[in-house]
Amino acid sequence: MEHLDEMTCLLYLEGQFDAQRARACSDHVDACPSCRTLLRTLERESLLFARALREEEETVPARLLALPGRGVRPLAWAWAASLALAATGSYALYAGYVQPAQEKLAQAGFGAGSLFDLLLFEVAFWKGWQPMLTLLETLAFLAVCGVALALLSRLLRRWAPFAAVLVLCLAFGGLPVPTSAAEVRHAQFEVVPTDQTIKNDLIFFGQSLRINGAVDGDVIAFGNSVDVNGRVTGDLISFAQSVHVTGEIDGNIRSFSNNLTLSGRVGKNVIAFLEKWSLEPEGKIGGSLTIFAETLSLDGKIGRDLLAFAGFTNLDGSIGGGMDLRGGTLAIGPTAKIDGKALFECQSAKYKPDVSPEAKLASPLEVRIAEPHKEHAAAGAIVWKCIWTAAVFLFGVVLFFLWPKFAGDAVRSADRYGASFGLGGLVLCGLPIAAVIACVTVVGLALGLTALLTWLLVLLFAAQLIVGAWLGEKLIGRAIGTPALVGRMALGLIIIRVLAAVPFLGFWVRLAVVLWGMGALSLAAYRRFASGTPAQQAPLPA
Repeated sequence: MEHLDEMTCLLYLEGQFDAQRARACSDHVDACPSCRTLLRTLERESLLFARALREEEETVPARLLALPGRGVRPLAWAWAASLALAATGSYALYAGYVQPAQEKLAQAGFGAGSLFDLLLFEVAFWKGWQPMLTLLETLAFLAVCGVALALLSRLLRRWAPFAAVLVLCLAFGGLPVPTSAAEVRHAQFEVVPTDQTIKNDLIFFGQSLRINGAVDGDVIAFGNSVDVNGRVTGDLISFAQSVHVTGEIDGNIRSFSNNLTLSGRVGKNVIAFLEKWSLEPEGKIGGSLTIFAETLSLDGKIGRDLLAFAGFTNLDGSIGGGMDLRGGTLAIGPTAKIDGKALFECQSAKYKPDVSPEAKLASPLEVRIAEPHKEHAAAGAIVWKCIWTAAVFLFGVVLFFLWPKFAGDAVRSADRYGASFGLGGLVLCGLPIAAVIACVTVVGLALGLTALLTWLLVLLFAAQLIVGAWLGEKLIGRAIGTPALVGRMALGLIIIRVLAAVPFLGFWVRLAVVLWGMGALSLAAYRRFASGTPAQQAPLPA
């Protein structure tokens, strides 16, 4: 008996045969089990295919539009309250911290900028990025050309090698001539002679740098001692043990040193973080002086304002603007002159400033005594703590509803106390170092900044949220669903904030919560990435 093939069965199912041929196929199918099985299989496939062609566009599932069994979201009020608290917290943060900081920077001569912008983007560090970006663009162009040639290699097997060589020659022939963004010098002792002018920025690494000539650009020095006896048309950025400036600097001075002595002229502003600062009588600063020092001696002239944090200050020079000084002791000599408002803030009444009667002050010196901050007794501090708690809760609501599975895994990982604390300590100390190292290169700058931002968010918010949710589950029970987990998180967060407010116990509570929560989040993230590898996937059920 000959069996029916697939084409015959399909023609039979579609009714293409006459009555005699169809009756013969029907009799054969009744007598042959193999052909009957084939006919049923083809009939089922034809029905599924026809149904798929006739199926209309699928509508949005109702479970994505609203919670099951309810037409209105029950958490709408929670979102509205969270957004209101977020707006209140943002305004309080801006009014309490950002706006006063901007005003201080404006008084110091920075306008709307910051020290980071001035140090990183407005001086020589930014200038070296353009050749790197040009190189990256060229490499990307060559990669695209290589991929295009690889795709066309089947059609042009003989011409592909010739085309590749031609494209590479044209690309490298069209590359711009590389120019140095700055002149880098590595030496034990480096001296710029009097008759020499460097027509570029100067970056120095070594023991000692002495500039007797001129530098038409910025000077960035890393060493033990830096002496500027000539002229620098740009800025001076120094990371050194000792800095001595007797010449002229047309730009700014940014110094991170042990001691700095200025007896020359600075055209713009000075920012210094050091132990000892000395402005000689012949020294002049055209702009403002912002300084953090242990010992501060001012005998020269400051064109604009003075903002200083110093342990001991001796003022015998002139200040063209106002003075805002905070520190231990202050002595104003007879030759001192202050054209603006003078403010001195000290820690105790025993540090009364010594002001000479011959000193010329535009207004009487205002002295403030910084009283101890009674955070736990002040009503304003309680309000601020409530606002920050609301901000943390808002962050937790967003985190738990955007990544509910990951948040649940992190809360479950908090049960492993030893692993969480150990990994949390490693991440707390190691991740910032790795991120800073990554930021050195242009390619790793975005990755490093992202890692630092994530580390900061975990440190400030996410760690206490995970520990709070774990604590809430231990007190109430295991949560079923995201809303229940959010409720337990709120309960645990309140308990953690109350314990952190205890004077002596608060520090250790905060440290334990940060280590614990950071380790639990790291464990959850590791499991999430590790479970995605094919080697560790669970076998599918049969």
